[in-house]
Amino acid sequence: MTTRLEIKRASKVFKKNIALHPFSLQVEAGECIALCGGNGAGKSTLLHIIAGISSPGEGTVIIEDVDILKDRKKYVSLIGYMPDEFYAQETLTVHEFLSFYAAFRNTPPTRITEVIRILGLEEKKDEMVKHLSKGMRQRLLFGQAWAGQPAVLILDEPTNGLDPYWIDIFITLLKEIKSSGSTIVFSTHMMDVASEVADRVLFMEDGKLVTLLKNDHINPNKFMVDLLHLYRKQQ
Repeated sequence: MTTRLEIKRASKVFKKNIALHPFSLQVEAGECIALCGGNGAGKSTLLHIIAGISSPGEGTVIIEDVDILKDRKKYVSLIGYMPDEFYAQETLTVHEFLSFYAAFRNTPPTRITEVIRILGLEEKKDEMVKHLSKGMRQRLLFGQAWAGQPAVLILDEPTNGLDPYWIDIFITLLKEIKSSGSTIVFSTHMMDVASEVADRVLFMEDGKLVTLLKNDHINPNKFMVDLLHLYRKQQ
């Protein structure tokens, strides 16, 4: 297997508060990592560092031998990032929104059309973002991160606001994206999603990795129960 993403003792301190203790991890091409834990566990801080939104106080992150501290422009061309909150110009239409972000990746118009179709937004493609439901906004945010078919897809609480129907579709999509060779790192409070998709589940607490579970995907129901026990124990 080929190492796609490598985190080398990345850490973050806000004022005097340690948001992320030195954290190291290697992730392979086509592997999916789920970050779990309560609020303030350090999940979003870690994702922000991987996405290049926040610089590590120490350490670094490397994707395909590209160090973010040495070649940020090339590094960010390899990632797609979905934030946990929707911050965007709400007077753009769905198609305009996706086209804007696609322009940074030289993504062809045919790909935008495909993403809109897959995410069930065809009837809303000319609708302004401000008129979309929470679930539709989530699908749109996912679409802008995924449209460029990045080497590493970074998702912060991607299932928030999705109904059960779209959660099932989302799980199927993530499995297909893994199969295509993309690496996925996402945070979630939904243990069923983590058990079905993730190859490794990392439980975080107070900015530290406290438990790592490998998923063999042989018995997802049992694995989900194990995750639930750990999750409840942390709360």
